[in-house]
Amino acid sequence: MTKRTRNGKGTQEGNEPSGTLAAALTPLMSGMAATRRHLLDGVQGLGVRALELVFAAEAEALAGPKGKHQAERTHHHWGRTPAELTFGGRRIQVQRPRVRSCEGEEAVLPAVAAWRERDPLTARVLAQILAGVSTRGYASTLEAGPASAPSRGTSKSAVSRALAQRLTVSLAGQLAQRLDDLDVLALFLDGGVIAGQTVIVVLGLMRDGVKRPLGLRLGSTENAVVCTDLLQDLLARGLPITDRVLCVIDGGKGLRKAGQDVLGTAAVIQRCQLHKARHLQALLPKAHVRATMRRAYRAASVTAARRQLQALAAWLESNGHVDAAASLREGLEDTLTVLTLGLPPRLQRFFATTNCIENVIGTVRHVTRNIKRWRDGRMIRRWVGLGLARAGMRFRRIKGHQDLTALVTGLRKSAAAEPAA
Repeated sequence: MTKRTRNGKGTQEGNEPSGTLAAALTPLMSGMAATRRHLLDGVQGLGVRALELVFAAEAEALAGPKGKHQAERTHHHWGRTPAELTFGGRRIQVQRPRVRSCEGEEAVLPAVAAWRERDPLTARVLAQILAGVSTRGYASTLEAGPASAPSRGTSKSAVSRALAQRLTVSLAGQLAQRLDDLDVLALFLDGGVIAGQTVIVVLGLMRDGVKRPLGLRLGSTENAVVCTDLLQDLLARGLPITDRVLCVIDGGKGLRKAGQDVLGTAAVIQRCQLHKARHLQALLPKAHVRATMRRAYRAASVTAARRQLQALAAWLESNGHVDAAASLREGLEDTLTVLTLGLPPRLQRFFATTNCIENVIGTVRHVTRNIKRWRDGRMIRRWVGLGLARAGMRFRRIKGHQDLTALVTGLRKSAAAEPAA
């Protein structure tokens, strides 16, 4: 029930209007903002002045005090010039003294050289971009620069150039890195469409349960030529494939053919069960089969799973869903590979799908979400490489990594069970 005051209004007696409190707080908030701004200006001014003093001290150490004769002088003061340094996510110009040797060669001040080598600008740009800031909005995320020093490097084009240079160098190092020391148990291969091109990614699972992006390729589709080139590049970089390795794919025929052509009998193919179920549902007017497929894939043995899936295919065919039945029978044995390896339930569920590499591709899409104009394939590769590096920073060891020896045992048993050629 609303309490009425003496004047008949519906507010409680004794309550002050909200506008009075806002009016009282406005000067306080404005004063806090002004204090912060003045404090920042003061700190930045002191920082710039300290840099100039350091430069002056180093110039004096090389050339001696100005205006004093030195018989054994090795350097001379030679005026002043602007030095461009990184400060607060931008480049500012600070006046530094010039020093030349008696032979006329320009001397580099140690502090200037050290500051330029440090150059945290590209790291700041990269951190902002990963946080979702566009290159156009980068400048608005920075604090105001020193009023006494001209600044640049915050425009869209400058940020793009700095980012492109950083990504080009990091991607080149990432794709040329040697893989000789890796102990790979499984390879996950999948592709996603970025900027109208198919990006194929390989993710490796190590014996200790750590995931690591190993390589990428761009192509029109997940065709066998591109996938073969990608796997051959991994071997050329020293990826050791001495025993059998589980290759988890989404069902693409190009990926399967490439794995068998490059790795031969060392490749044990597991097709993603989730992709198979999704494709089957797309062929049916009403999807009633997913629960049946889930029960089959979780059967106690591969024989029971095969029997249930074959019965489902026969039912689909008898009810007129011929295409769905053919889709279910196509590659059926590849979807049951994990059931033949004797894995614990947790590992069996992990290796039955390509979820882990789809999460990586999802990270790539998230990183590239703000890009509106793609120029060429090199730009796509740079940003995909950034997305892979971002995903790799968040990787943790898989659940159940303590039981990965069961995968090693299962792969070896599968090799022993095959008849000799």
